[in-house]
Amino acid sequence: MGVLTLFIAALAIWLIWTGKLQRMTAKDGMALGAALVGAVLAAKGKAVIGAPLLIGAALFFAKQGNIKAKARTRPAAPVAPPPADDVAKARALLGVAPDADAGTIRAAHRRLIASVHPDKGGTEALAAQINAARDLLLDDQTQR
Repeated sequence: MGVLTLFIAALAIWLIWTGKLQRMTAKDGMALGAALVGAVLAAKGKAVIGAPLLIGAALFFAKQGNIKAKARTRPAAPVAPPPADDVAKARALLGVAPDADAGTIRAAHRRLIASVHPDKGGTEALAAQINAARDLLLDDQTQR
């Protein structure tokens, strides 16, 4: 049972290290905590208490995995093309011509974001607008 404890502890450390715990819900965190406590109790010879915690957490994660797998199989909703007015505003913000290719759009974005990035004294709102303009123009270009 000591190997299982080490495995669950290593799994928890890996989840924290990779940032996957940031995407976990409170229920996921509680189930992970129950699994850790169950593994420690089982390793200390209190399998009567630890085993149900481990089994319950395993069943919880198995159920969550099935729900998430089903959600991924749904077809994506069709995306409507952006209004021409929004595309024109994005082109004006980045300073690119209507016939600009993806490389030109990315280069204009890089030049502009370097001067208005929050780390350089700009605002987050302006940087977000510039990023959104780049994304809109690149998406518009792939839809053509």
